[in-house]
Amino acid sequence: MRRTDSDVDEADLDIEKPKTHAAGPVAVAVSMKRALGHMGPVRTAQTLLKLNQAEGFDCMSCAWPDPDPGHRHAAEFCENGAKAVAEEATTTRATPEFFAQHSIAELDAHTEHWLGQQGRITHPMVKRPGGTHYEPIEWDDAFRLIGDQLNSLATPDEALFYTSGRASNESAFVYQLFARAFGTNNLPDCSNMCHESTSFALQETIGIGKASVTLDDVYGAELIVLAGQNPGTNHPRMLSALEKAKQNGAKIISINPLREAGLLNFKNPQTPRGMVGPGTDLSDYHLPIKINGDLALFQAIGSLLLEWDSIDHEFVQTYTAGFDEWREHVASVDWDVVTGATGLTVEQITEAAKMLRDSKATVFCWAMGLTQHRNAVATIKEVTNLALAQGNIGKPGAGLLPVRGHSNVQGDRTMGIWERVPEHFLDAIASEFGFDPPRKHGLDTIDSIRAMRDGKAQFFLGLGGNFVQATPDSEVTFEAMRKLRMTVHISTKVNRSHLITGETALILPTLGRTEKDVQKSGPQWISVEDSTCSVHSSKGPLKPASEHLRSEISILTGIAEATLGDRHGIDWKDMRENYSNIRTHIARVVSGCAGYEVNVRRPGGFVLPHPPRDSRTFETPSGKAQFSASPIDVLHVPDGHLLLQTLRSHDQFNTTIYGMSDRYRGIEGGRRVVFVHREDIAALGYRDGDFVDLVTKWDDDDVDRSASHFRIVEYDTPRGCAAAYYPETNPLVPLDSTATDSNCPTSKSVVIKLVPAGTSATADKGGHQDEMRSDEGHKKHPQPHHLS
Repeated sequence: MRRTDSDVDEADLDIEKPKTHAAGPVAVAVSMKRALGHMGPVRTAQTLLKLNQAEGFDCMSCAWPDPDPGHRHAAEFCENGAKAVAEEATTTRATPEFFAQHSIAELDAHTEHWLGQQGRITHPMVKRPGGTHYEPIEWDDAFRLIGDQLNSLATPDEALFYTSGRASNESAFVYQLFARAFGTNNLPDCSNMCHESTSFALQETIGIGKASVTLDDVYGAELIVLAGQNPGTNHPRMLSALEKAKQNGAKIISINPLREAGLLNFKNPQTPRGMVGPGTDLSDYHLPIKINGDLALFQAIGSLLLEWDSIDHEFVQTYTAGFDEWREHVASVDWDVVTGATGLTVEQITEAAKMLRDSKATVFCWAMGLTQHRNAVATIKEVTNLALAQGNIGKPGAGLLPVRGHSNVQGDRTMGIWERVPEHFLDAIASEFGFDPPRKHGLDTIDSIRAMRDGKAQFFLGLGGNFVQATPDSEVTFEAMRKLRMTVHISTKVNRSHLITGETALILPTLGRTEKDVQKSGPQWISVEDSTCSVHSSKGPLKPASEHLRSEISILTGIAEATLGDRHGIDWKDMRENYSNIRTHIARVVSGCAGYEVNVRRPGGFVLPHPPRDSRTFETPSGKAQFSASPIDVLHVPDGHLLLQTLRSHDQFNTTIYGMSDRYRGIEGGRRVVFVHREDIAALGYRDGDFVDLVTKWDDDDVDRSASHFRIVEYDTPRGCAAAYYPETNPLVPLDSTATDSNCPTSKSVVIKLVPAGTSATADKGGHQDEMRSDEGHKKHPQPHHLS
């Protein structure tokens, strides 16, 4: 039975008072302890001093932009960055002997944290049909096996080519080229599950699905709005930028159900004030909004701005369309609906609106708290409406800033990792490589799972990531993956996706960001793009974890050669032996990348063109930025239920679990907790510390979904709202519950009911184990204890 509880006995779980500040001396201590424990002192120095430096390597833990090269600290990384490097550069190894000792079923009985602690995979491995263990395989044999399987498919559209956000620009370009040369646009990626709502909304409103600001704009803003994000956990280096903006006079509004430490006070470990002083208070005004209330909030703010005539009429008339329809819509907003949806008072909303009214330059930032709802696209369009109404596009200190999590998810999309890539990109591919790529749109992540489930897909290749743990409706996804003829994962470490396999399964171990990459022409480097369209180089300093590892590009070109041979005359070998040849192709295919090889090697790289930011031009059908009128969509929560948002702990990066500490929220020693308001706990008949199962039933199907044995933790969250960590809660998110238009999973708005632990219909299918035996050797305690 799979261990889906924490890696330690939940009886050892401690609850403390949540911290009211982020970073500081504790973060430094934790970073160094993790780094030294995984890498030792020499490797720690070799890596962390090169992390995010102009001649070093790019951090894999987030996509926050780097300061100008002349303004970087010697230690230009955060606690989570240090943890990510330590995980990759660990000296522990998962060798063929490890896989011989542990069957796939045995490995699947362990937790995600335990799997990750087994170290770097050293050899290519295969599970053959009917096999119980992975066994080593030679690279050429692996490529031949994959090529034969791909060429046996009835149609190229039976193949799925998934990408995580850590692939380099060069890898992403080669990957999409191979998929299209093979004959499909089935290029799902992690963006489909996170910022797809952003991409869709911004493409329709301003003509480009990317941030319209630079880091200097953040520094120079008069007001910064942080909506649906938690910088302290998800992108801690952002806190330094917010601190600098505050020092320059900016005010900050935070809009979030939880009053997170990273929104309150920041102790910058780079400064004496941060190490020994009181730190910097960040948020000037916090709105503890109900989950899914943001659309109503932004429409109400828009109504007030109109009432006060706080509108940039010149900008609106010159650069926008649809203003009159939007004005008419929000002018008649129903304030009873607004206060009910948001849980906020008219006075609270008015105070926030006054801050926007008084600002001449506002930056709007958001993350998953806005993108993973049924009405996510409409919500982000409403944020855009506010920016357009006050002319906060294309001027210093202002703009739209969707904050990406994966370090190169935006670069992957720029390089063509997209199931709906624009026609002009396909035309450029045809011109450069002499074949006509498929024009029919491919499958995104959700539709890929449906295709697997329905027998319409037979092959899955994952370039990085942990697909089955990142996706919703876990049991449905697991069963869908098991129906495939072949699953292939290009990975650095063992994860759950290697254990939920097709008939044949391969693990292809690759170099990480921290490692040297030497090909036939000599040492290589790669490039990435951050959240603000800045592209720069990255080059690892360490000797590879194994002599048998290959780079992502080497693996992809090897698969391409084994599958396509000399079809289309593409010289895969040329690209593998010298990555500058890939960048030459990029320069001719990808818009804005002329002179790529030279520009990306400059200290700090270069910034891609962004018409709304650069010249207030908008590549929309009307040629203008588009206002949108969207009805307020309020999610109904029945009596006796709560609205759940899934989120990260401070000790994880997406599905990678670094440890069992979420110190900013006061959680130590476990992960299966559900945060609930004190009055809701009492109203539902429970006490703080009780154990419950989380149960949901989605109206559009008759499936009972549950996640077992969660400990109730009293927390400052709006009434009717709850929060818990993913991937433990992913089984609760229905596959078909997605955002309108973007098809993004609704992981931030799941209607749940709490039932006593062990009483849910699926309680025996996973979750908490009766024996309470810990992977880390903790002894069983007779009762859980609660430290308050």
